[in-house]
Amino acid sequence: MEPKNLSDISEFFLMGLSEDQELQPLVFGLFLSMYLITVAGNLLIILAVSSDTRLHTPMYFFLSNLSLADIGFISTTVPKMVVNIQTQSKAITYVGCLLQVSFFSLFGCLDTLLFTVMAFDRLVAICHPLYYTIIMNPRLCGLAVLVSFSLSLLESQLHISMVSQLTFCTNVEVPSFFCDPPQLLNLACSDTSTNVILIYCISAVFGGVPVSVILFSYSRIVSSILRVSFSGQKYKAFSTCGSHLSVVCLFYGTGFVAYLSSALPSSARKSAVPSAMYTVVTPMLNPFIYTLRNRDIKRALSKLISRTVLSEY
Repeated sequence: MEPKNLSDISEFFLMGLSEDQELQPLVFGLFLSMYLITVAGNLLIILAVSSDTRLHTPMYFFLSNLSLADIGFISTTVPKMVVNIQTQSKAITYVGCLLQVSFFSLFGCLDTLLFTVMAFDRLVAICHPLYYTIIMNPRLCGLAVLVSFSLSLLESQLHISMVSQLTFCTNVEVPSFFCDPPQLLNLACSDTSTNVILIYCISAVFGGVPVSVILFSYSRIVSSILRVSFSGQKYKAFSTCGSHLSVVCLFYGTGFVAYLSSALPSSARKSAVPSAMYTVVTPMLNPFIYTLRNRDIKRALSKLISRTVLSEY
């Protein structure tokens, strides 16, 4: 079977989560509901933070940017999947596949970098509270988000460059519901050893370095909290970090399982479920994790909803 250049391939076929036609309405309803919940939940956080002046702090500034990144992250994959189920089509164009790779890498990397910045913010708040307002000034916060976006854009361009150099045989069936770079590597007919090395290097730099910074930050935070003598202060310090740490563990845990399974060709189709956890469930749970134990966010949301209801009368 003769391989052909990617530029000669007009479309790929996304095989989705299941080929069982009876399950398609269930999958359609489930993923559409999760998408709407994710977008609504993250938009509410953004509106709450922007409307309440008491939330105009570095922590909530980063949280609102994370919510924006989560909306982009889930919007890269789920709408196309829902449309394909509705139209009973599995096709995605070559350009559409490249766009998915680009935006998926962009928002995924942006999530990891924002997690890192938020961990540093908590480190300064707990370990150096007297210098917090000096260190985490508006200029530094804005610069941190700008640098995070720029690095994420660079990472997405590296993924695009890598995928555009691949050659494929006639089998272009992607065993997932979106164009995932590791899955595309498994489908390539050409030698992918250089691409595999490149993707590991990208993961080490844009994934390993943030994880190292987060682990270092929380090791310092835990060490600082354990030195506090009052239990009430310990609980308050842990509660401010608990939500962020939960989201980080959920994001990296599901992401690690998804990419570990997608790297094995024999279990490529089985990796669709971990990928769904990583790309859909995690962004959906983030607003709930951040709001359920956060009194400031809940208070701002209550005011926002009350103001909206009163304006209708």
